[in-house]
Amino acid sequence: MAAPSTSPAAATPADGAQATLRIGSKRFTESYILGELLAQTAAPYARTEHLQGLGNTAIVLAALRAGKIDLYPEYLGTIDQEILRHKAPATLEQIGRELAPLGLGVAVPLGFNNTYALAVRGAPDGPRTLSDLAARPTLRFGLSHEFIGRADGWPGLARRYGLPQQPAGLDHGIAYDALRQGQVDVIDIYSTDAKIARDGLRVLDDDRHYFPRYDAVLLYRLDAAARFPAAWAALGRLQGRISAADMIAMNGAAEIDGQSFAAVARGWLAAHPLPAPSAAPAMPPARVSSSVPSPTPTLASSAVATPASSAPHDGLLAKVFDDKLWLLTRQHITLVLVAVALACLAGIPLGVLAAYVPRLRQVVLALVGVLQTVPSLALLALLIPLLGIGAVPALVALFVYALLPVVRNTCTGVLQVPPGLRLAALALGLRPYQRLWHVELPLALPVILAGVKTAAVMSVGTATIAAFIGAGGYGERITIGLALNDNAMLLAGAIPAAVLALLTQGAFELLERLAGRAASQRV
Repeated sequence: MAAPSTSPAAATPADGAQATLRIGSKRFTESYILGELLAQTAAPYARTEHLQGLGNTAIVLAALRAGKIDLYPEYLGTIDQEILRHKAPATLEQIGRELAPLGLGVAVPLGFNNTYALAVRGAPDGPRTLSDLAARPTLRFGLSHEFIGRADGWPGLARRYGLPQQPAGLDHGIAYDALRQGQVDVIDIYSTDAKIARDGLRVLDDDRHYFPRYDAVLLYRLDAAARFPAAWAALGRLQGRISAADMIAMNGAAEIDGQSFAAVARGWLAAHPLPAPSAAPAMPPARVSSSVPSPTPTLASSAVATPASSAPHDGLLAKVFDDKLWLLTRQHITLVLVAVALACLAGIPLGVLAAYVPRLRQVVLALVGVLQTVPSLALLALLIPLLGIGAVPALVALFVYALLPVVRNTCTGVLQVPPGLRLAALALGLRPYQRLWHVELPLALPVILAGVKTAAVMSVGTATIAAFIGAGGYGERITIGLALNDNAMLLAGAIPAAVLALLTQGAFELLERLAGRAASQRV
């Protein structure tokens, strides 16, 4: 394996003095933990931020190429076959040469191989190799969505082994429960998953050697090492330090024991102290983290220490009312308010235009209707190369989904103004804009508010997708709950979102009553 490489730079600012080292992670337990471990390792030497659970490979890679993150933990097999689309395994040097034109590099092999595999329940008469699956066409496959679509996943595997089954897509976090409950017969797993041993699963032998090695490495922007030299030196000291047993233990601490990702990473670092980089600054900048804070664990001989003030598997109330509730609430409300306000600024004029110009009416309504049908994750994936990650693309997506009810109700409300009142306004000599402002819009206000209410309530629910691209909100808890298959954490995100939606609906219903009274008085 190659040592970390750096790219030349005209000037190298002091670590963290003018920039933040942004570390990304994918939406599964191991990536969360590794991202947190990288952030904590670099934190004494640079201002760092862990943008956790950004999504699948395509989304995180797009964020890296767009410069919205500086590095993230990845696997050589994924880089080789999914990103570079190699048909045969390539050397690390070849991978580095092909990534360089993209402004990317690969370095710091962490020390363990987390390969893909398929697993079944450990029944004595069950299949033992992947070749055995071809003779059992009735087996039900529940595979992660990314594995189904990856070049090194299901399509190639099915061809190599001649598998006739049609897999159903499952989130990786719930696949183990589905297998244990008998809802599926075969799932894809990572070889460092802690639940393999817990559930007594049989990992099927890859007897035709389909899967490549998936050694954990850092995929990074070439300028990151030059911009953060001391932090990069600290990260380099992780090379070869994490064994497969360590990673299984850390995954188990999060998924089975219920520890937070931050606590798991701190526990491993406490048990495996790294030598300090020689270039460490005397006064390290503060760290900014979007992960759930936890008390610092005491040094223990085990691979993972348990946080002192947080028992494993905290109850639902503890997770709902943890110290991030108000931060997540503020983020969620901000996303909803800004998106709905923008939808009103654009949607009400569009609705008026549609009402006033019959030839454009169907075009406008059809356009906003089509935008409503674009899947949210697909829209986010399209926006990341243009706008990066964070609040901006999330706001654009929420704005798009909020447009339809605002435009449609504005158009309907204006068209429903009684013709007699229009004629009366015309007889009084009111100009068209005066009729609109003083007669039509006030009378249409209850209908318009109903559309804004629909947009706002929808946005409260839809805003949970913002967590997939690092914009925060209640969706952060939901993504963590999915990764850990933690129903309490899922509910800790879903319940506040539902309460906020009910409060939003109640507030708008009150406004509708007031607007209805005002409109009736005008009539």
